[in-house]
Amino acid sequence: MAGYASVALEETFSPPAGSVLWNKEFLLGAATAAYQIEGAVDEDGRIPSIWDTFSATPGKTLAGDTGAVACGHYHRWEEDVELLASLNVGAYRLSIAWPRVMTEDGAPNHAGIAFYRKLLTALRAKGLKTFVTLYHWDLPQHLEDQGGWTNRDTAYRFAEYADMISRELAGLVDAWATLNEPWCSAMHGYGTGHHAPGKQDVVLATRAMHHLLLGHGLAAARLRANDPAAQVGIVTNVGRGTSNGATDADQHAAWLFELQHNNWILDPLLKKSYPSALWELWPGAEPPVHAGDMEVIGCKLDFLGINYYFRTNVVSDGKHGYLEVDLEGVERTQMGWEVYPEGLRHLLVGFHRDYPNLPPIYITENGTASDDQVIGGEVNDINRISFLNRHLAAVDQAVKQGVDVRGYFIWSLMDNFEWAFGYERRFGIIHVDYATQKRTLKRSAKLVTQFLAERNSK
Repeated sequence: MAGYASVALEETFSPPAGSVLWNKEFLLGAATAAYQIEGAVDEDGRIPSIWDTFSATPGKTLAGDTGAVACGHYHRWEEDVELLASLNVGAYRLSIAWPRVMTEDGAPNHAGIAFYRKLLTALRAKGLKTFVTLYHWDLPQHLEDQGGWTNRDTAYRFAEYADMISRELAGLVDAWATLNEPWCSAMHGYGTGHHAPGKQDVVLATRAMHHLLLGHGLAAARLRANDPAAQVGIVTNVGRGTSNGATDADQHAAWLFELQHNNWILDPLLKKSYPSALWELWPGAEPPVHAGDMEVIGCKLDFLGINYYFRTNVVSDGKHGYLEVDLEGVERTQMGWEVYPEGLRHLLVGFHRDYPNLPPIYITENGTASDDQVIGGEVNDINRISFLNRHLAAVDQAVKQGVDVRGYFIWSLMDNFEWAFGYERRFGIIHVDYATQKRTLKRSAKLVTQFLAERNSK
């Protein structure tokens, strides 16, 4: 791994005067995902998901960790709502576990639905806006057994799920997001095998992506019909690609990296077509597109969720692709990801330039993992405070350059199950002792709370 840079870390959370953060209309919130925090995987009729299967498979997750218990949020949700409200944030982004609310035969699981109804009602009572993601990677295992997202039928099953749950929860949700990070679901789930279900074939990945996006479009129509007062959007992870190589081929490689990471998803959503250069990168991997699919996929978006974490440095592979090459001497997180706030500004401004129909944006995830420890009852996560300061400054710069960004969600509300990395990597602004489930506000949480109290009092 590349070396770590020494940086001066800020110990205060203090957006400068004139920052968009001082605008009370700019939402500052926190985010989680169902499988990462809920636990209770076999309670109240919940059926198995691909992540239950994957994490229980030896060698797939760090230390063999699973989401079976996680943060115990399913039973501790009332405590967690109180904690969230105490932070003075304006919104909470959460996901619904498809396997918790629907049976294998497609019927509603009323016990699971009741959990989310109670949770959303409590959030509303606290004055928090609710941003609800329908799919944050926990596909029911029985659908994977039939091909998962490589099977076109899964897109229709997803629309049925969206139809059912939006009828059940109408009026309790401010903004629905159909999918979280389809790039990760498609590429890491079916291309690299790093995530559930662990397949390794780029042809499967492009097919899965098409069906994920088709499912998005089909679900969006159901959401609008059933809950017309709510906004409807999608959440995509984006990445900045650069090259320290001097050749034209190296620079083309960086362009290809961003093409497959960003345009692979944004072009279908906003231009109703896949970028043709994708098939230069992946010859012969074109997905089966049926008549009318791209119109469905390119449906109206009320907002676009952007998740951003790091930059990737690449060079040409000497053929038609790229190789990732770590830069030395840069600041990195516990995940090994480079801290590169400028990448967020650059991407936002570029999307604003390249997509005339770009909808309003929310930064739906941004955060950092670190080896946080409770010492004397305190968690002094100054690296996270510095990370948040710098990335929010990048968002502010993008807004000043004309980008319509309306909010920012810290990833994450609490430490949780970090997918293939298990419980070692801590992203939360609230520390979780997994042995006791004790929650401890980190310094970052306290400083955000103080800032919002000051902002909201003006």
